[in-house]
Amino acid sequence: MYIERKANEVTGTARIGRVTFSKTLRTMYYDGKEFIKVKGGYKYNCIEIATTEPYWISGCKKNGDDTLYGGNIPIEIDGDVREEYWTKIRLKPHLQEKNTSN
Repeated sequence: MYIERKANEVTGTARIGRVTFSKTLRTMYYDGKEFIKVKGGYKYNCIEIATTEPYWISGCKKNGDDTLYGGNIPIEIDGDVREEYWTKIRLKPHLQEKNTSN
């Protein structure tokens, strides 16, 4: 999943990593953080429960343009998902050692 911390900015720090979900699919977990989906968020769709900071969390796109407002900027990819990202999502297995999305 694409995880971007919004914190009152149009673009924020972001990563591509493995997110797990609760049984209801309303709560998400990543990097020791717990997120809950919200409705009506402006530039965000989740908040981190502990800090109430806004985040945009979405599926990764095949073209690599994962940011909410475009820009196609390089995004760090977690090591445990790198191979899957490059081979199954982007369909570019020759790049599976690359640690950024662009």
